[in-house]
Amino acid sequence: MAPIPTPPRQPDDAPDSYTGLDAASAERRARQRGWTHVRALPPGVIITMEYVAGRINFEVDADRVIRCWFG
Repeated sequence: MAPIPTPPRQPDDAPDSYTGLDAASAERRARQRGWTHVRALPPGVIITMEYVAGRINFEVDADRVIRCWFG
């Protein structure tokens, strides 16, 4: 039987540190900190809830991050 793969480690980061930043600055900071997938979403958009290791999500309103979460 094949071993269960170990997901890659994601950066040690605090999601609250992105709140209030403009979207471009938040994306730049996330990539510098090692996030491989950066996703910016408008408020209230319907998304799937699958977890993706290495992904950071931003809810962006008027070009400002209002919420951030991993996966």
